[in-house]
Amino acid sequence: MSQDLQKPTGERRKEIAKEVGHKCLVSRRNFLISTGVTTTIMITMNPGTPMAEEVPAQITEFPRKLIAKMSELELDKPFDFSYPDEGEHADSMIVKMGVKAGGGIGEGQDVVAFNYACTHQGGSLYDSYKPDTKSLGACPLHLSTYDLTRHGILISGQAYQSLPQVLLELDGDDIYATGIFGLIFGRKDNLHG
Repeated sequence: MSQDLQKPTGERRKEIAKEVGHKCLVSRRNFLISTGVTTTIMITMNPGTPMAEEVPAQITEFPRKLIAKMSELELDKPFDFSYPDEGEHADSMIVKMGVKAGGGIGEGQDVVAFNYACTHQGGSLYDSYKPDTKSLGACPLHLSTYDLTRHGILISGQAYQSLPQVLLELDGDDIYATGIFGLIFGRKDNLHG
């Protein structure tokens, strides 16, 4: 075997590096051009192939569900409901907190709804609403606690995702759940378990 065909090792690699002056052999411009061309080719090749025809477009639409009446909500008293279905980890709550909250509806933008399943390991946060801090938790498994005024962001504990927030719509006095911001624990997608 010829020595030219062998992969350089040790001292020879150092000599080669000195010859090229420790410079990168691909400029940023050439790198961007080559990756852009590759991406364009990958995108333009797919529409004409049989594989493209086998992938159907999918539109996800959450059900619009009447969950409460604004006039019946009491300050800092959660009201329970299930959404988006009656399946596992669908238990949720709506609460009027008396302070403005992210995603809040109503005159004071203080009515919010959240799923009860902790995002860490699915522990139930049922009956853990704290009126003084406007938080939900601590989870009985690992003490995760969520701030309901800031879209259910984690305050403390083991979780690393915010609590899924149920999106609300107000129509007169009726409050409808129309979607979920975040993934419910234990589901690959919120609508199909």
